[in-house]
This record gives sequence, C-alpha cells and structure tokens, in this order.
Amino acid sequence: MILVGIGANLESRVGPPRQTAAAALAALAEAEVRPIARSPWYESAPVPASDQPWYLNAVAIVATVLPPNELLHLLLAIEARFGRRRRARNAARVLDLDLLDYDGIICRSSALILPHPRMHQRRFVLAPLGDIAPGWRHQILGQSAAELLAGLPPGQPIRRLGE
Repeated sequence: MILVGIGANLESRVGPPRQTAAAALAALAEAEVRPIARSPWYESAPVPASDQPWYLNAVAIVATVLPPNELLHLLLAIEARFGRRRRARNAARVLDLDLLDYDGIICRSSALILPHPRMHQRRFVLAPLGDIAPGWRHQILGQSAAELLAGLPPGQPIRRLGE
C-alpha cells in the first residue's frame, strides 16, 4: 500500500486549501499516480502550535509504477507547481504532499525516509490513515494507526469535516 499525506493551510492560485488539495489529487492522476481512495477531510491545528491558520488534511492510497524516489520527486514538483516555497520548517503552506509509506519499504537515505519519520507522532496523519486503511501497521513500530493514535499525548486538536 502506498500512502500519501495531503495538507494545506494557505490559499493557492487554485483557491482555498480544499480546492488546492483536490486539484493536487487530480494532478497526481495525470502523472502516473492513480488515487485509489481518500480519507475524509480533517482540519487540524498547526504542529507545533502557532498562530498559523488550521490545516486541511487527508490521506490517500495511490497506485503507481514509479519507484519511491521518483514518486517523492513528483510530489515535490506538484507542490512547487501549486506555489509551495520551502523557506522555513513548519511554515504555513499552500500544499504539502508527504510520502508516508511505500509498500512497507524501510528506507533511510539522504533523499528519502520511509516510513515518514514523524507520521506516528501526528494526529492529523493517524486519524485519516485509520479511516482509510484500518488494517495498516507501521513497519517499524508494528502498531496500527488506531494504536498509535491512542498512544499520543493530549493536544494536536483535529476535527473531521463533512464532505
């Protein structure tokens, strides 16, 4: 299973975060990456806490013949196409596409870390991941999204949105 995290909290040239995220999924479909399913949308407070606007988040299951490094490169290119500029860590952004898991591969290179190194600490990843792939297990920690979610400390407010 290939999992991609989707996030945004600033308006892009396409429109507000929900429109941008939907357009990014369409852009993936045009580039050899077929979205199979998408979790419900969530709103989440910025992590770490700040005065930024809340984020829109979801997780998608995708299918592709691209290897992990090429998929990551494509995700970064789509972010840039929608106006993402990487200036400061944890800054507000028009689009964030994270490669969370690629068929259970464990990778630690300078260009790619799989599974995503902070996904198990992020409520805004684990809640939608649990919705879309309840049987998924973290390949290093051996826990499901629900188990990881239950083990998080209080904080990181999120709310599920209607479609």
